[in-house]
Amino acid sequence: MPALAQMFGYLFGAIAIGVPIAFALLFCAMVTGMQLGSAADSQVMAAQLMRGTDSIAMMALPFFILTGELMNRGGLTHRIIDLCKATVGRVRGGLGYVTIIACLLFGSLVGSAVASTAALGAILIPMMAKAGYDRARSTALTASANLVTPVMPPSVPLIVYGATAGVSIQSLFLGGLAPALYLTLTMCAVWFVISRTKENVQEAPTEPPTFTELSKLALGAFWALLLPVIILVGLRGGVFTATEAGVVAVVYATIVGGVIYRELSIRTLFEALRSTAKMSAVVMFLAAAAQVLAYYMTISGLPDIITDTFSGLADNPTLLVISLMLFVILIGTVLDVIPTILIVTPIVVPLLEAADVDLVYFGIIFTLANVIGLITPPVGPSLNVACAVGKVKIDQVIRPVLPYLLAQTSLVLLMGLFPEMIMVPLEWLSP
Repeated sequence: MPALAQMFGYLFGAIAIGVPIAFALLFCAMVTGMQLGSAADSQVMAAQLMRGTDSIAMMALPFFILTGELMNRGGLTHRIIDLCKATVGRVRGGLGYVTIIACLLFGSLVGSAVASTAALGAILIPMMAKAGYDRARSTALTASANLVTPVMPPSVPLIVYGATAGVSIQSLFLGGLAPALYLTLTMCAVWFVISRTKENVQEAPTEPPTFTELSKLALGAFWALLLPVIILVGLRGGVFTATEAGVVAVVYATIVGGVIYRELSIRTLFEALRSTAKMSAVVMFLAAAAQVLAYYMTISGLPDIITDTFSGLADNPTLLVISLMLFVILIGTVLDVIPTILIVTPIVVPLLEAADVDLVYFGIIFTLANVIGLITPPVGPSLNVACAVGKVKIDQVIRPVLPYLLAQTSLVLLMGLFPEMIMVPLEWLSP
């Protein structure tokens, strides 16, 4: 394990002094290559850089990112919030449940927790504060509820994991449905307790919406919420692949935002394309840099060393998975989701195959363990974005976010102990 510690030492040392993560990965790869005597071969590094993005599975990534941008700019956000307010907004702590359910619905379209936090937080946090909710607790709730986004298809982290591990993205998407529901129910349970013990806010009495009003709100959100149904039904029925589903989603989002909602103009379309290009380029460059590091890890024999080190756990897959989840949660406190997936996946896949662990099942709980880092202070990206849009300081949300953090971590470990929580629904949903 000294080689692994040394490699991560190079990586985190570079990150600590402010080197961007992609360049830190390349630096780590170069130093490792120098130790192996092969770093002078620039053609090897260039070839591995190209290989990191030369993937059919990765082609789905920009399409789903663009879909999220189009739906977000095409008038979806407020329609989902209005529908949620009409259905669950009148109960005690109702705006909290609105936030949780809106995150689930919005996550089925966006695929990025940070983007979802920014879009929904800018509306919901001021709305909750105006209604008398504590602003710090509202910020913590919004950031935590958005962790469902990277698990709910179409999920950017699941696409990256599938491309890296060589696993069916279609199976990963279908397998993410049950954990997304578990996360939502967990958030509702925690909020139920908090809203009755700490958040002493009674919703202002309002008249329940009439059938006509509710029908109008449902119709307004219908076209947007039909998109994930089309994707999942198409994937399950074998009508299209995950990459083809991304193309279908882009076309559908353009029609809904531009023709039905009429809020997607030529200007906003170009803004969505520009934003998608930037985000896709970041992820693709990370994937390319991670492939270079993975190559040098492989030729240095590091995966074999890790497999031999954990070989004693091969006879106990559950203990192996739990150990890896705790390791990933720890790494996630300092490293973002995509880099962690790109770095760790090539290392652990041989170990998991030796232990006969299903890679689809592992990918789902691996992604869940990774996304917990999005709300771990002080680095958590989603937590920082929520604080920015909620106009609170990071130290004010540390205590309010802890109940959600503990509950979600417990859920991940529970799914590690009982794989049936994921595999049984996946077997039912699989074609």
